[in-house]
Amino acid sequence: MGLSDVLKTGSTPTARSLNWLRAGVLGANDGVVSIAATVVGVAGASTAVSSIAVAGVAALVAGALSMAAGEYVSVSSQRDAEQTALARGQVIPSVVEREHEAELTNPWHAAIASFIAFLLGGVVPLVVVLLPWGGLRVPATFAAVAVALVATGMISARFSGARVQRSVLRNVIGGSIAMAVTYSVGALVGMAV
Repeated sequence: MGLSDVLKTGSTPTARSLNWLRAGVLGANDGVVSIAATVVGVAGASTAVSSIAVAGVAALVAGALSMAAGEYVSVSSQRDAEQTALARGQVIPSVVEREHEAELTNPWHAAIASFIAFLLGGVVPLVVVLLPWGGLRVPATFAAVAVALVATGMISARFSGARVQRSVLRNVIGGSIAMAVTYSVGALVGMAV
């Protein structure tokens, strides 16, 4: 059962769809926050759009690849542990309901979901910060990131059964702190250089 099936039927997500959702939401959140923090940090040090663009694109590519590799390694390790437990006849709660070994979590699915989600999330602040805002470049990026984090918080809450307000607040507060700190550091370093 994929995420689209959960959307259509409203049924309880399986372990596989929850893993896909986890990788996707984590990837999107990380993309939004990492790229926003990078570009506002650079914008704090320099108003040169070329510097902001180079840093943002490099961070976008590096972050997406890093997230995909991390997900692949993490889920592969989980899958190895599940396969070992199945081979030994041990019971793992997340595996009990599965009928076939083929249904074990797929590391490629998690890696691809994380890669795509990071790119999609990271494109938001990158595009916004590169628009011709003039002196509003950083505030516009903060606003766009807040909207993106509200959206990912709502999606996460919807599929995890968590309270929407709590999930959204957690996302927005964490992302805002990351951007504020990196902007401040960028401004301090920019003054010193």
